[in-house]
Amino acid sequence: MPFGCLTIGEKKDYHNPSDVTDKYDLGQIVKSEEFCEIFRAKDKTTMKMYTCKKFLKKDGRKVRKAAKNEILILKMVKHPNILQLVDVFETKKEYFLFLELATGREVFDWILDQGYYSERDTSNVVRQVLEAVAYLHSLNIVHRNLKLENLVYYNRLKHSKIVISDFHLAKLENGLIKDPCGTPEYLAPEVVGRQRYGRPVDCWATGVIMYILLSGNPPFYDESDDDDYENHDKNLFRKILAGDYEFDSPYWDDISDSAKTLVARLMEVDQDQRLTAQEAINHEWISGGAASDKNIKENVCAQIEKNFARAKWKKAVRVTTIMKRLRSPESKTTSADAAAPADTTSPPAVTDPSAPSSVAAPEGAPAEVTDTSATAKPAPEAGAGEAASAAAELQQPSPLPEDAEPTSRCNGEASAALNAGPEAGDEQG
Repeated sequence: MPFGCLTIGEKKDYHNPSDVTDKYDLGQIVKSEEFCEIFRAKDKTTMKMYTCKKFLKKDGRKVRKAAKNEILILKMVKHPNILQLVDVFETKKEYFLFLELATGREVFDWILDQGYYSERDTSNVVRQVLEAVAYLHSLNIVHRNLKLENLVYYNRLKHSKIVISDFHLAKLENGLIKDPCGTPEYLAPEVVGRQRYGRPVDCWATGVIMYILLSGNPPFYDESDDDDYENHDKNLFRKILAGDYEFDSPYWDDISDSAKTLVARLMEVDQDQRLTAQEAINHEWISGGAASDKNIKENVCAQIEKNFARAKWKKAVRVTTIMKRLRSPESKTTSADAAAPADTTSPPAVTDPSAPSSVAAPEGAPAEVTDTSATAKPAPEAGAGEAASAAAELQQPSPLPEDAEPTSRCNGEASAALNAGPEAGDEQG
């Protein structure tokens, strides 16, 4: 066959940078994260404001892969409780993603501003999260970084909807997933135990969110010294593996049995026994009238302010080496990958850009690997047996799977925590 008949490949048709600036006014950088920079942008024709994420291709394969992954996932979804992708441009040097701009407050801030806060208010928030999760799961998409910091009110109107942001770590579930990814305090046991996992991890994280919204406390925490990250993570993971949490007094005294039952079903250690998102929506506490209307604001707000309203929770929290304790023992990785720093200003990020990986904080993003040592409650004794042996395994650093890259969460705090890198405060994007 003559050489001229061979097709080497078609030339990529890129946008020119002027295509972006002709349509949008880009403001100053709002935040720099590990994989991207975040701007406010204004459509010159409609004058409408958006959030813009800019990924620089020169920053490496992981960044390019992460950008393509987020674009792929967001182009698939359209749901009222998910921030929508509006526009995408790819130039020779960059990817530009334009998304809806959520102008409302984070859920924590909303609760603190309420004069009256009850289980019914919590049920309304959790219902919207579950509806979005059920939709994602119907498309075989696993979010992998659900947490309170990724839930915001769409606007500041009284009855504004909740929207989920940060799809940097989201992944299509083509078979079970194996790369560790997420924010430590929200990780499901199967992720901590290095098992293959899938959609049930999002249901576990929703249970953690519900627990916090009803009590102001995290279900899993450790009171180790603030700087003793190794023991903190080891103890935290031991508790998660054992499902070692309590509905402790006085924080849960006024909470209904129906609410406690739903939390327990969502935070079932066995992922095969865990409620699906749709099953949770059908639970009486969500769809029926079982949620109490009693005002629980005083107790919840007091605990939120103790546990989460500190800079340690919302901003750069800590440099963590969680990934070392979650890596697959049989795989190998380069020392550079293992030590890749995460931006102290961003939350944990994706490991596998197409499937964001371990929790490494993106540049400029809030560290989602929170320092639970700042929590007010005493840590319960860790479970024995299976949890203890799992904790022993976590002490053994093992190489990162070859197909997993340190994650950085551009707007997603999940994978940064599993990597080694500082994390910082997140913003809805």
